Amino acid sequence: MARAIRRKAATKKKPAPHKSSGGYARPSLLVETGWLARNLGNPTIKIVDCNVVMAIQPDGRYDIKKGVADWTAAHIPGAVFVDLLEELAAPHPKLRFMMTPPEQFERVISSKGISNKHRVVLYSRGANYWATRLFLMFRAMGHDNVQVLNGGWDKWMAERRPVESATFTAHPRPGQIINKDDVVAALGKDDTCIINALHPDVHSGKKMSAAYARAGHIPGSVNVYAMDLIDPQSKTFLPAAELKKRFAGSGALAKDKVITYCGGGISATTDSFALLLLGHKNVALYDGSMTEWGPDLSLPIETSG
Repeated sequence: MARAIRRKAATKKKPAPHKSSGGYARPSLLVETGWLARNLGNPTIKIVDCNVVMAIQPDGRYDIKKGVADWTAAHIPGAVFVDLLEELAAPHPKLRFMMTPPEQFERVISSKGISNKHRVVLYSRGANYWATRLFLMFRAMGHDNVQVLNGGWDKWMAERRPVESATFTAHPRPGQIINKDDVVAALGKDDTCIINALHPDVHSGKKMSAAYARAGHIPGSVNVYAMDLIDPQSKTFLPAAELKKRFAGSGALAKDKVITYCGGGISATTDSFALLLLGHKNVALYDGSMTEWGPDLSLPIETSG
């Protein structure tokens, strides 16, 4: 009789547990740099840089700083930064590094995109004791799927493994976000449409916010209420055809330039974004908006209706 062959059901492949050398009784508490390098980008793993910069001063006192500047300059690809100096230290009149209450730990760790489902790998610099500090904090909060990178940042760098930086280089575009002088210069220009994104009653002057000091709107500006551009149920932008209808009366789509404003430069961005969605090439946001314009008695204002 032929023997039946038993086949294992296919399962989703998980990162194999690595074995750390050293003869430890619990080697699984450590992660080696080679294993982590092979598992970069695995969505089930969260890498955490938790370094704190601490130096002894000539008088014997410690100079302690967050390690975020070093993280910004370079870190293991995908690593998030957790601040042990302030974010994960309970307030105390004399002691710096006191264990946080559970709700604070939950809030900070959750904000880094880390959940109970993640395998957490910790590293710091030098002797790696900031990593072992956070390791014990995780365990105290009931998370056992947490490990320390053996050798930390120093070993990773010594082996010339990949790093990334969080540096962003700005390439400023003039005329995107403008000030009141730019708006004054645009008043009365035939090629420019100025749009107020506030509620129609505020635009007309029927209602006034105390922050604006005066009722009304910037002379010559037209009203396209920001909330009218969003579907009230789904909160999505209206389809293009509907958006065009909302802007039809303003003449914005036919003008070379559009300036949007509101109370403080927030809801007006909805108008700006909608115009960009529709393909307008030259849309500027008045940053100070009515909070700046209204109280300045040297600037003109008008009411309607």
